[in-house]
Amino acid sequence: MEVKKEVLEGNKVKLEVEIESDQVDEALEQAYRQVVKDIEIPGFRKGKAPRKIIEQRFGEEVLHKDALDILIPQGYSEAVEEADIEPIAQPDIEDFYISKGEAATFTAIVEVKPEVELGDYKGLGIEKEDTDVKDEEIAQRLEKMQDEHSQLTTAEREELQEGDFAIIDFTGYVDGEEFPGGSAEEYSLEIGSGSFIPGFEEQLVGMKVGEEKSVEVTFPEDYHADDLAGADASFDVLLKEIKVKQRPELDDDFAKEASDYETMEELRVSIEEELAEQKENSAENNFREELIKKASENAEVNMTDTLVDEQLDQMFQRLSQSISQQGMDVEDYLGYMGMDEEGWREQNKETASERAKELLVLEAIADVEDIEVTDEEIEDEVNEIAEMHEQDPEQIKAILQMQGQLSQLKEDIRRQKTIDFLIDNN
Repeated sequence: MEVKKEVLEGNKVKLEVEIESDQVDEALEQAYRQVVKDIEIPGFRKGKAPRKIIEQRFGEEVLHKDALDILIPQGYSEAVEEADIEPIAQPDIEDFYISKGEAATFTAIVEVKPEVELGDYKGLGIEKEDTDVKDEEIAQRLEKMQDEHSQLTTAEREELQEGDFAIIDFTGYVDGEEFPGGSAEEYSLEIGSGSFIPGFEEQLVGMKVGEEKSVEVTFPEDYHADDLAGADASFDVLLKEIKVKQRPELDDDFAKEASDYETMEELRVSIEEELAEQKENSAENNFREELIKKASENAEVNMTDTLVDEQLDQMFQRLSQSISQQGMDVEDYLGYMGMDEEGWREQNKETASERAKELLVLEAIADVEDIEVTDEEIEDEVNEIAEMHEQDPEQIKAILQMQGQLSQLKEDIRRQKTIDFLIDNN
């Protein structure tokens, strides 16, 4: 087989492929054996007519399509290997020619993985974030725990302040008409929480118990209900009661009630250790991401829409799975956010492009630095997955093989080794 390669614009390559005549004749014979099964010719049993008779009756071309269906996939696969290219999309097959006793030819135009021109990726000097736990961070965590275990009690004063809980009745109007979902009774609203329409809570500050007030607001342009987005509205509000949070004291009794510890000192130590672990994990993840980002920024890649779309597909699949686990449909979720899938893809296109570039750059670094994955490393990863799911490693490996995921696992390990290389050479 002969292959001529021509590099085209837009990360495309043209392959002109010529397949030897003996392979063509073999493919034509295979095509005959397939086609003859469905042909009836007088004087012959169904499926038993000689090839020569079939070609005389229907023309040699009757076998060409089936023969090409045999030759082109095999020929294309061999041509890709010989041309040493990495296709990222299905090829366009053109100008195919086949005839008995002659070489067959076809042209394949295919989009290939973009070339990466690496910049600096060693000695980047990225610094890891500070992971020291500060006293105020512990205090904030304790305050949050106090809030979770606090009780609302009726305030002795009658004037509403920031941070209070207002117990209100309200009725909303747009163009003088009530609207669905715009009314409630005995509604508990924390003043300053920002949970209501912008401007609503601020206008309640200073009200007294028993007072009625008309509040004027404008719904945000991106409000989830399209019929209310950007609309002016008024609310008749009655303040029925003011409640305040009664926080428990930070003592040993609180530690026992709010945690598995006996004393406040033990609880503080536990919080400090937990925060330290969280900050260390966050700092490590951010450090790795910054290294990848910097190495990618220093590289030149002529990015292709195909890889960006592929990355968007993966991102959308992860989003769909995450939303599904929360009991929602992704279309309903996007609708609530005021967009559809097309809008979401457009919004996330830049992120997907950056991610696709980072993956290409990591692969290029691995190639340059001869970073490879051993069978032992794959076995170790399979064992970890098996332990996590409490299953037999051989069973996990069989599942991965059946799903065609072993090669993906190998890529993931190689990518992590490359990131480790960047860390070691930072």
